[in-house]
Amino acid sequence: MPSVHVSEAIRKHGADVLLRGWVHRKRQSGGIIFLVLRDVTGLIQVAVKKDTVSLESWSAAESASIESSIEVSGTVKEDKRSPTGFELAASSFSMVGMSEPFPITEYQSTELLLDKRHLWLRSQKMTAAMKARSFVFKYAREFLDKKGFFEITPPILTRAGGETGANLFETDFFGRKAYLTESSQLYAEAMIFSLEKVYTLAPSFRAELSRTTKHLAEYWHLEPEMAYYDNKMSMSLQERLVSHIAKNLAKNNEEMLKEFGVSKDDLLKIKPPFKKLSYEEALGAINDKGFVLKWGDDFGVEHEKALTEWEEKPVFVYNWPKEIKPFYMPINPEDPRTVLCSDLQAPKGHGEIIGGSERIWKIEELRDRMQDVEKTKGIKFNMANYEWWIDLRRYGSVPHAGFGMGMERIIKWLLNLDHIRDAIPFPRMSNRLEP
Repeated sequence: MPSVHVSEAIRKHGADVLLRGWVHRKRQSGGIIFLVLRDVTGLIQVAVKKDTVSLESWSAAESASIESSIEVSGTVKEDKRSPTGFELAASSFSMVGMSEPFPITEYQSTELLLDKRHLWLRSQKMTAAMKARSFVFKYAREFLDKKGFFEITPPILTRAGGETGANLFETDFFGRKAYLTESSQLYAEAMIFSLEKVYTLAPSFRAELSRTTKHLAEYWHLEPEMAYYDNKMSMSLQERLVSHIAKNLAKNNEEMLKEFGVSKDDLLKIKPPFKKLSYEEALGAINDKGFVLKWGDDFGVEHEKALTEWEEKPVFVYNWPKEIKPFYMPINPEDPRTVLCSDLQAPKGHGEIIGGSERIWKIEELRDRMQDVEKTKGIKFNMANYEWWIDLRRYGSVPHAGFGMGMERIIKWLLNLDHIRDAIPFPRMSNRLEP
């Protein structure tokens, strides 16, 4: 008999099925052993009666411990007394892999769960989070593919930084200094001159000592880059992309969302247009909440929360001061203090999920901007490492724009997670490199 998953079995009332999975719970009452079997699709109670199975099956069921892998065949029936609403009346039971005493029990510390992450990923909540992660990646790609984008695969090892060249993980590349990329933007820009609209979905790395609930040292970065786009066009694309992801989670994954207490209806509200505030307007709104920020200050976690805690949809903050933004963003001609960029802030204080901008596309303007940054910020660019990228402005350059979405950040927000570490299988933070 071919095996089926739990989700299929519960649709086959009265049918005989074979299930494969792991022991999630177990208890014994006289001549009956009750087990909850877990597989990728869900849970089902299994009843093994001593007088209806072979001695070999009974012995295997008795010896089965939590997280042992098992095979069970039997008849599916509805049973309201069962924790899952259905029960498999076992006719045979066999052990696939015996589990030693499982090291994770109720009420474990966060540190232990991180130390045993390879095992904690089996929990119901982490299973649901990893499913959601897969769907978010799928829906993001699906949206961009339908909009005529090409997915590209830039290098992870690089000689040049995409932001400021600071906060990079340094490594040795056959005797030469190299870095783990903090952004694939520079390589994506090279690709627009042939493919016009491209995106990469790959890891990025930031050597920051931040210990907030929204920072990872290694994270997955969705970075579209578009020829002939300006910042307004980019913002429009961003809100449609975010809406597409939220809508599809709501329509296709309602049961999964219940694991996180997330309402389908709340996600369906996330549709364009999103509120758009200039940096100056956002600064005023934050200060109206009792803060004392001055022009040129960046926003911290508490400021982002003050700005968005009562919002139901993300909020754009655009045209930031040039001093706190990267060198490749063009000066705003209507206010030279600012650059043509935007950050998308998630509601309920979950923080920034997307940062984007127009790119400087004229070579002299780019050189002037880099020189200005060197003078004002004290950053020294190794121009030899950037020469190939500057080269793009020499040969048929065009206006263009792009953005970067932190995939774990959008997952954290959409699932209303307390910490970003639960949006990725094996989190890498300033204090964690294991397992």
